[in-house]
Amino acid sequence: MDLGIEFTTFSLIGRCERTGMLGVAIATSEMAVGSRCIHVAPGVGAVVCQASTNPRLGFLGLNLMRAGYSASRALEEIAASDTHVERRQLGCLDVSGHAAGRTGAGNRPWAGHRAAPNVVAAANAVVGAGVVDAMFRGFQAEPHRPLWERLLAALEAGKHAGGQPDGEQSAGLYVVDREPFAAVDLRVDLHPQPVTELRRLADRYFPLIPYYGLRPFNPDVPGADDWLRERSR
Repeated sequence: MDLGIEFTTFSLIGRCERTGMLGVAIATSEMAVGSRCIHVAPGVGAVVCQASTNPRLGFLGLNLMRAGYSASRALEEIAASDTHVERRQLGCLDVSGHAAGRTGAGNRPWAGHRAAPNVVAAANAVVGAGVVDAMFRGFQAEPHRPLWERLLAALEAGKHAGGQPDGEQSAGLYVVDREPFAAVDLRVDLHPQPVTELRRLADRYFPLIPYYGLRPFNPDVPGADDWLRERSR
């Protein structure tokens, strides 16, 4: 039985060439996109399955890359295993930065993707190709910035280029470094402007990323607000 749900979505998978960090930024017309479409594992890779999404395919893609498959080979295996692949939109990025994307023929227009080393941008049921092009350019514009900033800037660029004709309701941002837990995992649901709200949350959270990296290993660090005040002195 297929458990797919139709999403109209724009997303970007990215890898930082300097640090090896991996992450995804995404927005869609339905709720809970961050829980259904994002699949990222440190030291392995990242997969997005959107449109008529099936989360099982994300886990399959990560397992294939964990076994040593490249992004393109993993994507081929995902497509071959899925009887409804033409309703999906898929992106894969492996730990070496190899990238691959696939837009099924059954996706609602405009639908398409762009893939290059360290990046896959994809969108379906958006206003036009400019959404993907804007995300792609936005991610590549400032490679020296932290990956989470580049991903969010790319998502904002896609929204500024028109996004979905009827707007979005949820958005997510997920980034991993070397630890098994996420460095960034922010989600917005059932919001009239989820990309804008994601930026509001990110502006509060991004300065605390080093803090939340320290706290698991040093329970004596001060509270977040005190830590920020000490750093600002």
